[in-house]
Amino acid sequence: MTSAIRHVTIDCSDAYALGSFWSEVLDQPLHEDDKPGDEEALIEGAGLLFVTVPEGKTVKNRIHFDLEPQDRTREEEVERLLALGATLVHDHRRADGSGWALLADPEGNEFCVERSAAERAATASG
Repeated sequence: MTSAIRHVTIDCSDAYALGSFWSEVLDQPLHEDDKPGDEEALIEGAGLLFVTVPEGKTVKNRIHFDLEPQDRTREEEVERLLALGATLVHDHRRADGSGWALLADPEGNEFCVERSAAERAATASG
């Protein structure tokens, strides 16, 4: 027998608020039972569980998400995420189109936005 990862659990100060942010990012709903003030919030389709804890984030994440836009360019996705409440931490995008943008969610958890598959394919064939 082996084990399977059921959820990736993210500690945070407000599970519902952070879960709602990621729900918008991923265009996947929070579980129907989740309400503001709940100590847990679940995005079942993504396997993400947000849990309210008393302590705040203090150091760089040891694990993070690398997002790949599905229906837009990396630049369009970065702009969308900034409008949702993310912040740009460091810009690793290069003039040749390679690289990534390092962002943080509203509680400071870092994540990257890479080029879409279409952008990578266009660069490879060009």
